[in-house]
Amino acid sequence: MKLTDRDKKVIWHPYTQMKDSSVIGIIRGEGTYLFDEEGNRFIDAISSWWVNTHGHSNKYIADKISCQSKALEHVIFAGFTHPNAVELAERLLKILPENQKKIFYSDNGSTAVEVALKMAIQYWANKRIEKRKIIAFRNAYHGDTFGAMSVSGRGVFTEPFSSYLFDVIFIDDPVKGNEESAFNQLKHEVNNGNIAAFIFEPLVQGAAGMLMHEPEILEKMILLCKENNIITIADEVMTGFYRTGKFFATDYINEKPDIYCLSKGLTGGVMAMGVTSCTEEIYNAFLSDDKTKTLYHGHSYTANPIACSAALASLDLYEKRECLENVKRIEKKHSEFINRIKGNSIIHDIRKRGTILAIELNAEGNTSYLNSLRDKIYDFFISKKIILRPLGNIIYILPPYCISDNDLDYIYNCIIEFFEQLK
Repeated sequence: MKLTDRDKKVIWHPYTQMKDSSVIGIIRGEGTYLFDEEGNRFIDAISSWWVNTHGHSNKYIADKISCQSKALEHVIFAGFTHPNAVELAERLLKILPENQKKIFYSDNGSTAVEVALKMAIQYWANKRIEKRKIIAFRNAYHGDTFGAMSVSGRGVFTEPFSSYLFDVIFIDDPVKGNEESAFNQLKHEVNNGNIAAFIFEPLVQGAAGMLMHEPEILEKMILLCKENNIITIADEVMTGFYRTGKFFATDYINEKPDIYCLSKGLTGGVMAMGVTSCTEEIYNAFLSDDKTKTLYHGHSYTANPIACSAALASLDLYEKRECLENVKRIEKKHSEFINRIKGNSIIHDIRKRGTILAIELNAEGNTSYLNSLRDKIYDFFISKKIILRPLGNIIYILPPYCISDNDLDYIYNCIIEFFEQLK
């Protein structure tokens, strides 16, 4: 029996309407490519949900994982530690802004956000200061656990759970032309007081359709929060590890957030892992003889040694000169492609930041995640053996850094071919 037939009998897939779904059975990966059970080769143009930065089945990371699995596979992280967890925290703190002093481990991006929210909320509770409200962008996406959903924009992802989510103040996204309005909304809410934290995806809002804003307006917003003693949380789960052209998206600004959330590219897409970092001031608010001030949060696989070894290996690869050279090469290729297609009547908007290229197509009706154009885009590119997962009417490319110029050119040419079919 084929893998896909066996799958259909037993699996419930994420973000998938299972009534009429079909899947592709992938059995092997190599670099930019994924191979299915029938021998077809696909270009993974979205890094398998934005996680795979160094390419599939990277030998260097695989060897490090193999060695670690023979030494220590796991140990409880409450009351114990291990070399990989300590080394990874040390190395991350050298890369993160100087104000980041402590690392808290979790399992993925959503849990990294949960930890950040708990840190921010309990920080004020521990200090006996009444600050309870959280501000987020209207089209935010921070994950699918309940805290992360609460600070995410209300829509199709959260609608069935709306009555269970805690209240959040949403302000407009500061996209081009809307910077002043968004800032004034933030200022208004800050002046009303009782704000505990402001959480944001810096520069690029992924699931919202790769919406982008400029560093200057984000810096202005962070500075306003700092002036009013409001904790700022940077969700760099997607934007970290060179996705925006710099190691972190917040490397484009001088004012640094108080808390960082990391995942996805942290392990190069090899193991599930999340990190939340914070300032010394936030950490110190939890130090007390009163044990009720403890951060009571943890996961069974917190700081898993094998996941830590994958992250350490991934950091080794980020530090190699060719990694940043590849990032710059992809940026240049994207810019050249933009020059080829700009002015096309099919296109509503083109957005680029670092290795992320988003093309928003003109579309009738609902322009959200459920836009009918989505399935047409997806099916076309699968037929071309390219894995793209459009966000409604938005095509985006977010490739592994090892992708070749030839593969990028093939993707670009297929996009142009798709445009011709829409005319």
